Amino acid sequence: MPPRTSGGPGSGRTAIVCGPTYEEMLHPRKLPAELRKAAASARSRELDPANLYNIHWRDAKGGRVRKVVLPPELTGVKANIVVMVGRDFPSGSHKVGPAYSTLVEGEVNGEIRPGEKTVLGPSTGNFGIGTAYVSKLKGYACVVIMPDGMSKERYERIRKYGGALDLTPGTESDVILTLERTHDLKKNPSNYPLAQFELLPNYRFHRYVTGRSALEAASDVGDGKVACFVSAPGSAGTLAAGDEIKSVFPGAAIAAVEPRECATLYRNLRGQHRIEGIGDKMVTLIHNVLTTDYVVLVHDDDCVMGLKVLYEGAHILTKKLGVDPKLMKSLAGVFGVSGVCNVLGAIKMARALDLGRKQNVVTIATDGIDRYYSVIGELGERMGRIDDRSIDDRVLERWARAIFLGADADEILDVRGARQKKRLFDQKEEVWTQFGYGKPYLDRMKKQEFWDAEYAAIPEMDREIAKLRN
Repeated sequence: MPPRTSGGPGSGRTAIVCGPTYEEMLHPRKLPAELRKAAASARSRELDPANLYNIHWRDAKGGRVRKVVLPPELTGVKANIVVMVGRDFPSGSHKVGPAYSTLVEGEVNGEIRPGEKTVLGPSTGNFGIGTAYVSKLKGYACVVIMPDGMSKERYERIRKYGGALDLTPGTESDVILTLERTHDLKKNPSNYPLAQFELLPNYRFHRYVTGRSALEAASDVGDGKVACFVSAPGSAGTLAAGDEIKSVFPGAAIAAVEPRECATLYRNLRGQHRIEGIGDKMVTLIHNVLTTDYVVLVHDDDCVMGLKVLYEGAHILTKKLGVDPKLMKSLAGVFGVSGVCNVLGAIKMARALDLGRKQNVVTIATDGIDRYYSVIGELGERMGRIDDRSIDDRVLERWARAIFLGADADEILDVRGARQKKRLFDQKEEVWTQFGYGKPYLDRMKKQEFWDAEYAAIPEMDREIAKLRN
């Protein structure tokens, strides 16, 4: 059975292809039986609109949160590194969740309808892919605005889903140009921006769906608690999961990871780097800096070389480091560059906090290897080698020991104090007043009550989504 649509006979408007509520994205078993059946059947047909009901963190068999737990043989720390796996979301990344949430809230509010407006997706990759995918399933024209220096796999996937590309100069660190372009395009009333860096459905999805899924992912590991949550901010949406984690475990540490080459949160610096999807030279509007406790720096090439180790060096990790072969098999294709970045940040935090064997650090693998074949292929040339094949087993072993086992507790900044909070709030104000946000609104974000009120809107939004569907 296809997803239900709304519009009504004789309405004269294109019907909306409906999807899940926030609660159903957290617990897909709560979907009506006919929709659960349709979603299960759609998994083998990527462009079946019923895949909207597969936007969740759970596996297809037992309904458990998809995760892997990395052992000390790989990480070099006592604590459990619990990694939530995002590649099995429709479109290949969990960023499809906030893309869908932002679009469906626009539909509920009567702001957008298929055939009437073009969806805009400012992004450096995964959110743009998710926007193109959701737009395709829901029947919208879509334009993704992104830098022109990203991996070719990202562009190919967006075009595959029927999205057009509007490319701005630069790479990951030049995302501010995509914001400027988006704000220029939204002056045309026929365009509707899914502005991930500033619209709060992104925050709501991650605080509720990702945050509660993270708590569940840790519940059967170690002591069942979350001692630390780690995520590298692009839009900073995923960091909202930390708000939900802190509501259950107030002592949990929340850490944001940045490229050393673009240490914006760390020390107000800007720079170019190679970790696609993060490090966007700003404090995003939806970043609740009140709940961010630490900022961790990771070298961008460590992330690319670490991905090479995980992708091609399984035999090295098992034979030389003693990692369980069955675990290595389960890790095949799970990570992309930003996922390795998150793991390295998690290792550094586990070491800095001196966490023990029963304690858990939770982090995210945003996407999989399929978006980085070209990045891996360029690595040999960038490292001054003849070609990628000259990175032999000895090199992979050296990288594994240096990058994973050698990740230290240096370059971690405590941002819990009032002085650091003020600096981050000032950075936010510097960027977002340029895009029409007034100081009174920005000042409201300095209180946790603002974020809790936005979060509290979920039950009413779920009622409206269900009403739209039924």
